[in-house]
Amino acid sequence: MKVAVFSTRKYDRKYFDQANELIGHELVYFENLLREETAQLAADCECVCAFVNDKLNEQTLALLAQGKTRLIAMRCAGFNNVDMEAANKHGLTVVRVPAYSPHAVSEHVIAILMALYRTTHRSHNRVREGNFSLEGMVGHEVFGKTVGVIGTGKIGALVAKLFLGFGCKVCAFDMREDEELTRWGVRYTDLDTIWETCDIISLHCPLLPTTKHLINEDTLAKMKSGVTIINTSRGALIDTAAAYHALKSGKLGFFGIDVYEEEDNLFFEDLSTEIIQDDLFMRLTTFPNVFITGHQAFFTDTALTNIADTTLANISKFDASGSCANQVLIG
Repeated sequence: MKVAVFSTRKYDRKYFDQANELIGHELVYFENLLREETAQLAADCECVCAFVNDKLNEQTLALLAQGKTRLIAMRCAGFNNVDMEAANKHGLTVVRVPAYSPHAVSEHVIAILMALYRTTHRSHNRVREGNFSLEGMVGHEVFGKTVGVIGTGKIGALVAKLFLGFGCKVCAFDMREDEELTRWGVRYTDLDTIWETCDIISLHCPLLPTTKHLINEDTLAKMKSGVTIINTSRGALIDTAAAYHALKSGKLGFFGIDVYEEEDNLFFEDLSTEIIQDDLFMRLTTFPNVFITGHQAFFTDTALTNIADTTLANISKFDASGSCANQVLIG
């Protein structure tokens, strides 16, 4: 198939070209984000390969359907940026990569937490400048903390196990309980119990109408003073303005995010020579108890290899049979 690959970077080309050597799809790369304004670039492509910040709304999908496009291949697990009803209406099949490397994301949760708790990023900068003072560098231990894991799919389950390894008490919330986690000692409970009892809360649920701004002014008010929140899932799970005010008041003790609800105007771009217009985001970067990475939790060699392999396999299966096991279904 001829595939238009949007939002591509050098690393995307590297891994997709390697995976495609024995498959032979015709890959056409575009650095552009997929939008209504750029959809015409894929007019003669049977498949469009999109990423997390591409906007596949009604207008974009209608334009794609007017051309040769019949397949939307998401090279990520999430598909909240795809209007699924519109895709169905226009006869477009959507496939995704349900799991590429849950270890990559789960390990990044711990990396963010340790940077926050042990100020390793600040210590590194001090030492490079010849400053070996320990003033203001008092850290915190993870051992013995009560951790709430919201969403225990493949990534959340691994995060729960990692925290158990640190000697933490782990609570979890999910619509379906994982029996293996229960045997490991994870206790499933309701959200209010997590808000009220946990020292650390890690988010691993999809972005749905029911989960948008799951962390908000009301839920933050129920939490313990000084709570730590880490989000490596979807940015809009958190009302960023509410988190900002909770940081100022001290209710939120540590805040670690790899995703941000307005990230499509920021992440994956080099804006180092520009004035960033997102005032709320820039205020967050001034807090010493905030640690932000630019949607890189997935970004390992293993994950990139698996993403390319699975995406191209999805395309090949659809090309051969008109269906795919990783197809996103609505209803």
